[in-house]
Amino acid sequence: MKTFKVISMLLMYPESDWLSALPEMHAALLDEAGFNGNATVRLAPLLDLLHESELIALQENYVATFDRNPSHSLHLFEHIHGESRDRGSAMVDLLEEYWKHDFDASAAELPDYVPLFLEFLSLLPADEALELLGDAVHVLAAVGRKLDANGSPYAAAFQLLEALSPVAAQELAEPPVRDMDEAMEMFGPSMDGVEPLMNPGPQVAVVQMPASRRPAAPAQTH
Repeated sequence: MKTFKVISMLLMYPESDWLSALPEMHAALLDEAGFNGNATVRLAPLLDLLHESELIALQENYVATFDRNPSHSLHLFEHIHGESRDRGSAMVDLLEEYWKHDFDASAAELPDYVPLFLEFLSLLPADEALELLGDAVHVLAAVGRKLDANGSPYAAAFQLLEALSPVAAQELAEPPVRDMDEAMEMFGPSMDGVEPLMNPGPQVAVVQMPASRRPAAPAQTH
């Protein structure tokens, strides 16, 4: 579904190469109007921002919106599990879903990165994509509400995803916060003396795609 691919790109860090493809993205949304309804109307605030702003201003706005505001994080499981160990196992489960469809995400962003997840959905049949969207819509809608409350045009992308979902979004509970004293009592410092809350968390990014599912390496020429 091209609609998911377009939303994926719109939520990526602004770069001149994909910004130049905005007319093609608009056309792709129109091509799937039967699927996405009034997507171009819903996305108008974000498309206008991307069309009308200088690249440096877009990049600064993106960093301020997503990188410096944890409540707008583009990592799905951060909003559910925080930095708890459950986040790592959830990401492994998502990686396995990617691998089941021969989608290799092991060398890219963390598996729960929203643009990566949407790129994955874009490769699936519509019914499968919508089912998985329904699993994630509770988080996506929560991020959209926070963006909207802060007046960000990026809220439009999340509002469109919520509108496409076959499942109504439910309110999220706040993610767990690991208390330092409790964590020290339960786990103690690591062998290098680093306290638990200072640890980077589960290192799921090193999980590798099964060899049988990795694309073959290109033949070397001499």
